[in-house]
Amino acid sequence: MNVSLTSELEQLVKDKVNSGKYHSISEVIGEALRLLEERDRIQEQRLIELKAKIRKGIEELDRGEGIDSEDVFAEIEEDIRPIEAEI
Repeated sequence: MNVSLTSELEQLVKDKVNSGKYHSISEVIGEALRLLEERDRIQEQRLIELKAKIRKGIEELDRGEGIDSEDVFAEIEEDIRPIEAEI
């Protein structure tokens, strides 16, 4: 497999090998791909968790368990006032 890299990425790979942390270009690329796969799994898990929280919130609203938005904003404004006074 041939891969074309920008000169900056090519230099980064060479620097990693020259640092002694990696023994070859293939090792650097392999680690990069493992990290990419890990990041993708984490993002997918976070999305699943976010969807579950949204679903739970919608179910609570449907049961009438929501908080009035005016109350929420009033509480936020109360929290902000002391901070604004310090500025």
